[in-house]
Amino acid sequence: MKNLSILGSTGSIGCNVLKIVEMFPERFSVKTLAAKSNTKLLAKQIKQFNPELAVVFDKSFAQDLKSMLPLKTKVEIMYGEDGYLTAAAYSSSDIIVIAIVGAAGLMPTLSAIEAEKTVALANKESLVMAGEIITKRAEQKGVQIIPIDSEHSAIFQCFAGHRREDIDKIFLTASGGPFLNMPVDIFDTISVEDALKHPTWQMGQKISIDSATLMNKGLEVIEAKWLFDLPLEMIHILIHPQSIIHSMVSYVDGAVIAQCGMPDMLGAIGYAISYPERLPLKQPSLDFASIGALTFDNPDFDKFPCLSISYEACRSGGTLPAVLNAANEVAVHAFLKKQIQFVEISSIIKQTMDKHTSITNPAISDILHADNMARKQAQEILAKA
Repeated sequence: MKNLSILGSTGSIGCNVLKIVEMFPERFSVKTLAAKSNTKLLAKQIKQFNPELAVVFDKSFAQDLKSMLPLKTKVEIMYGEDGYLTAAAYSSSDIIVIAIVGAAGLMPTLSAIEAEKTVALANKESLVMAGEIITKRAEQKGVQIIPIDSEHSAIFQCFAGHRREDIDKIFLTASGGPFLNMPVDIFDTISVEDALKHPTWQMGQKISIDSATLMNKGLEVIEAKWLFDLPLEMIHILIHPQSIIHSMVSYVDGAVIAQCGMPDMLGAIGYAISYPERLPLKQPSLDFASIGALTFDNPDFDKFPCLSISYEACRSGGTLPAVLNAANEVAVHAFLKKQIQFVEISSIIKQTMDKHTSITNPAISDILHADNMARKQAQEILAKA
């Protein structure tokens, strides 16, 4: 029996984790659930899975949640940063699933590592912001970080049984998003509704927009650099619209090993929380004859400037990746609120990065300060737009 803490339980990843728990009640128990503001769904999850602790964003949400639960419900309710850090380090949990979106996942990830918990990581932003600190501390504490992102899960699986020194390069595949074949000269007509229509994956709003700009793939490159301890030159992106090959590893002898599957997150999630075992998820097997052709192409860095910006931040290092992430979160939020056009997202990020003086070898306090200042600067740029 593995005991889970699920941070981000009401999001798409969190709900899929609980779907697997429901499928295998003899294998998993839920000790803590943490969400932000979806108290209605969280209350339903509490009633079904009986956690010992539940966490929400602030006091008002905690009061709402408490009012939705029967008086006999034996769950402690916390809120705010203290609550999330407590959930991430919960004493009776074995695996901490970090499925919080954005920079908010950074400190809980570090808290889980300090508590020597296995981390099942779906929050790429924490590694983008502080990858060196997180991976170094995980190594010091003997903590295993198992990726949930489908691409990084695929790489993790392709590494199994092979020597790390035999790796030549890795390929992160990308569907290309909804605008892969749209002429760039009409990108200024893209609506929020258009950008949310991902062709293959069902995701939350923020990640859907990141996939449309290809920022998601840029963030994944930075994540892969730290997660797998690889130089940027060994990490390549391939556009693969069918989303059947989730990623690949090329070895020095010319062999390429690919991890394939239907575009569904259950497989990657199940692998992360059951590792090193595999769960009989009853997922449909690939019918290669029906699929027919699998196609690949190089990404267009000019058409999707968020990729170029991400590589710039990765090469620079220091606090600049944290600025990249913060500015992107602000710009995506503004686009979702219909305050800016799709094509302005990359411009706001680049302007914010250009205003930043990066700190080399930053401490966590430097990273958090850079994140905070970048958000303010991005908002100032938005106000002038």
